[in-house]
Formats: sequence, C-alpha cells, structure tokens
Amino acid sequence: GSADASTDASTLPMLGAANDGDGDRNLIAGAGFFVTPSDSMALICDNYEAIPQFAATGLNGVARSMPSSAALDVVAEARNIPCFVTPTGWKFFGNLMSSKESFDGKDYTPFICGEESFGTGSDHVREKDGLWAVLAWMSILSKANEGVSEGEALVGVEEIVTKHWAKYGRHFYCRYDYEGVDSDAANQVMDIIRDNLVNGDASSVESGDADIKFVDAVEFGYTDPVDGSETSNQGLILNFELGPSGDPARVVFRLSGTGSAGATIRMYLEQYEKDTSKHGISAPVALKDLADEALRLVQMEKTTGREAPTVIT
Repeated sequence: GSADASTDASTLPMLGAANDGDGDRNLIAGAGFFVTPSDSMALICDNYEAIPQFAATGLNGVARSMPSSAALDVVAEARNIPCFVTPTGWKFFGNLMSSKESFDGKDYTPFICGEESFGTGSDHVREKDGLWAVLAWMSILSKANEGVSEGEALVGVEEIVTKHWAKYGRHFYCRYDYEGVDSDAANQVMDIIRDNLVNGDASSVESGDADIKFVDAVEFGYTDPVDGSETSNQGLILNFELGPSGDPARVVFRLSGTGSAGATIRMYLEQYEKDTSKHGISAPVALKDLADEALRLVQMEKTTGREAPTVIT
C-alpha cells in the first residue's frame, strides 16, 4: 500500500499508534507512513539511548522470530549486540531473558525482542507489550526533536525511518496468507519444497523470467542456547540472490491449522535493498517479482488452485 496523495501530511498527527484489546500488540505509523514491526524493532534497538530504560545500561541482547525480517540483525551486528533468531513463540524469548537468573548462564538483559505479527517487548515482562512499544517510540521522537526551535519543522516518523534505511539499507517485507486451503493440498506444497528445493540439487533449479537466482533452501530448526533444547520443523526458507546487485532475498513458508476446516499457508517475503533511490517503492510492488518466482517454484496455483492470496499484510 501507499499513502493517500490527496491528504496533506502536514495536517496529520506526528505519531499514530494502535494496540489490540489486551494491549500486547502494537502498530506504529507516522503522517502518511507505516512502520513494519520488523523495522520498528530494529529502530528501537538502534535508538536505545533515547529510551530511559536502556540509556544508562545499553542492551545485552536482542532477538526476533525467524519469519521476521533481518533488519534487527543488521543493527545488532553494527552495534555489537548479541542477536538471536528463534522459532515463533514468546517462550523462546523468555528463556533468553531468564538465562542468568534461572539457568546460571550469560546475562542477556537488558533485552528487546519481537515478531513480525506486531508483537514487541523487553525483559521488564515475559510477554509482548504494545503499550511499552508506543512509549519507546515516543522517547525516540522526543530525542530526535531535542534542540528544534519553536516554529521549526519537527522530525517525524518518516524522516527517522528513512534515515535508518539510508544507513543500514531497507528490508522490504510483506506476508501472503492463503487461508482455508485444503489440508492435503497445503501439505503437498510443503512436501514439494522439501523434495525439490531443500533436499534437491539447487544447481538444477531453473530461474524464471525475473533476474532472481535461487541459492538454496533449508528447514529451520533451533537449538536453545540457554537450556540446549531442540525445536525442529519451524518453517521452510528459500534463499535467493538478486541480480545485478547480488543483494539477498528470502521467502519463508509456514503451515498452520491443518484441521478439517482447512489450512493456512503463510508466505513471508523479504528483500534487502541498499540503493536509497529505491527505498520509496511500496513493499508489495518491490516484492512482486520475488513472490512470483517463489510461487512458481513451489507450484502454489497448480497444487492449491489459488490464483492469489487471501490477505497481503
């Protein structure tokens, strides 16, 4: 999606924020500008000095769920902060938060974490906290506007995010949901990925029309660094290389709800772009070729009969 060009952004509030009914999820927006949950998490990490909770201590660890974009990883590497990629589920973050007090291990607190499904949190509570995320963004905006004189234009959400992209690159990201898919067909799609791409020969995979090279595919598994427990079959990851830049891209497939009412196939699309002249493209447009190539490889329409996703987020 994109902003409504007929609306005068200068008349809009600087910050728009929303929480769900119990306040654990959050959505952050500026004037005519939406912030993805993955970008939000990366920006909170990069601007932790602006947040009173972390200003004196810094961060000892950050984590994201595997389907979330790697925007957080890039910041954590630059800031020399330990970063973990976990399966979906807050319990995995909880173990990292409790590493020292419950397992006599390394202390990763102060700690921030989040998921692409609009959940963001810290070690002050062992659950996502949407209200906390909104307060964090208010602190970031307050810090960005220190020294701005009365009558001068204030620094808004869009300016903060676009400066972040210019520094670290943009991770274009969106999710396709195919809901109510026949369970047998949904499982067949996952089997095609495992047989042809995960266990197959990557060099034999033919590229489509777009300049997108298939690199490899893996099935995500996780060994908990705190208690050593292992979690397998957490999603299928297709890795690509974009020509001529050589920038990385990936597509993640996960399956849920394989009951009598049908299944949901979730396809997560991510594409890194360091060229600032392309950062203003809307994510669904930027990711269209990647989506088409992934859908071709996994034979989505042929197997499920679905020509388009039910929802694009």
